[in-house]
Amino acid sequence: MTIIVSLRDVVNEIDGLPDEFHAYLNKVTGELVTINDEEISAIENGEDWNDYPAWEQEALATAQKVLDSTDYLSLPSKFEIHEYAIMEQFCDAIEDPKVSNDLMYRIKGSGAFRRFKAAIRYHGIEDDWYQFRNQALEEIAIEWLDNNEIEYTKTDAAG
Repeated sequence: MTIIVSLRDVVNEIDGLPDEFHAYLNKVTGELVTINDEEISAIENGEDWNDYPAWEQEALATAQKVLDSTDYLSLPSKFEIHEYAIMEQFCDAIEDPKVSNDLMYRIKGSGAFRRFKAAIRYHGIEDDWYQFRNQALEEIAIEWLDNNEIEYTKTDAAG
């Protein structure tokens, strides 16, 4: 039986994933799972799970299942998504050269993300940014799904 996953669910899973978290897709069941570095470390170091509270033991069991199985594929990480490159592409896509240049100027150097967010609010294009960013994340997810030969639907998993 071939699984069909929701593109929206995959995008939601990779969107804003913190550095210390890793998202996986079970290629057999379509289940999406997120585990963190602490859980991975505990598994790899063979720590005694009895030292952990019950809720954390559940998380460790899930992490163990993911790490021990070849059924789980690692979703694109924050480092593979390159949000800064997406911001640059958005700046280039702005038709008004004055706004485009202002945005490009603001994304240079330290504090780029904060300045960029302030600039898109100032220029009234915040919704345009989030739509552009979402489209870019969808394209990354589609490429990943295609490369892994996973079928997807653009409707929600429930719909």
